[in-house]
Amino acid sequence: MSMNLNTPHTPNMFRANIQLGLEVYVVLKKDQRTGKRTRGKVQFILTSAAFHSRGIKVQLDSRQVGRVQEIVG
Repeated sequence: MSMNLNTPHTPNMFRANIQLGLEVYVVLKKDQRTGKRTRGKVQFILTSAAFHSRGIKVQLDSRQVGRVQEIVG
């Protein structure tokens, strides 16, 4: 799998920028086609890699799992 070098890297793609308790917008698996975003606080960080091109996968305090699209604030 190759990385598209034309894609700008945003803070949500780096694990170091995601902390427990951080307020974020994620896209849930079921909402990937529509891109609908869900807001919540990070309870667990599920991606172990330092970088992920589609966003770091987290579990919210609501127990929903998705990839971070935006960090609030």
